Amino acid sequence: MARRYTFAGPFLDRVTHLRTEPAWFDAANADPDGRAVVQWNARSLVVDGDPPRAALVALSDLPAEGRAPENLILLGHFAGRPCFAAEIDALEPPQILPGARFEDLRAVLPRLAAEDAGLLGYARALLAWRARHRYCGACGAPTLPARAGHTRVCSAPACRLEHFPRIDPAIIVLVSDGARALLGRQPSWPPGRFSTIAGFVEPGEALEDAVAREVQEETGVEVDQITYFGSQPWPFPGSLMLGFTARAVSTTIRLNDRELEDARWFTRADVAAGAVRLPLAQSISYALIEAWFDAGGTSLATLPGAEP
Repeated sequence: MARRYTFAGPFLDRVTHLRTEPAWFDAANADPDGRAVVQWNARSLVVDGDPPRAALVALSDLPAEGRAPENLILLGHFAGRPCFAAEIDALEPPQILPGARFEDLRAVLPRLAAEDAGLLGYARALLAWRARHRYCGACGAPTLPARAGHTRVCSAPACRLEHFPRIDPAIIVLVSDGARALLGRQPSWPPGRFSTIAGFVEPGEALEDAVAREVQEETGVEVDQITYFGSQPWPFPGSLMLGFTARAVSTTIRLNDRELEDARWFTRADVAAGAVRLPLAQSISYALIEAWFDAGGTSLATLPGAEP
């Protein structure tokens, strides 16, 4: 079985066939077992604990505007209950559930159970999409929710364009010359952190072409032997990371487009010595680095200070 990465997997039943059933949606909304994962200011409500958990809030405990049908997005069945995503619009974080607080999902991610991370990531991506599609991109009229929140329909009678959730495909690639891996860093990252090369796929571009272009644009390195590795949804705000490995044909680094602050070749000995701060262990970029490192005969997970 292919490896599943954080935010992916069958963490809930999406009940896609029921999104077009208004009566079922209304019944689920009225179900006393119905729950919502709540977001405020792009932060997810999380219950304190070891590990912390996604806060599952009874719909009746939401502020009135938060539980209005037009403000809920049906996620599916989670732990046997109807589950929705809800966004609270307020200047200050609302007090909804004792022992819970709003956390930046990326910051709390390393401590979350896989199913909780998947649920919160799914909700975050859908709420971000809705926030960006409140108005029709064709005519500018307000949009209205449909299909249990998974569609926005233009309210203008002459338009009625339907808007669906979008994902942004992005490639992410571990480039190696055999003994070394090519890693880069962005200026906003913590000191010492490097990661694999990544970038968005452009219209009319195949994935393999995007890999070669992004690596060349960002580092000046030419590659071949591009091989698919795996994929990971990344809800910041709505990307799909498509992982690859590639062989370096050239090794001279030139920061052509200046998107990266730095790019370097690292040996396995460099990684083992802690010369580079790796990306989050829950990311596919970490998995790419781990697979390359482990191919050298030593497991990255056994190194001192390795992330779980």
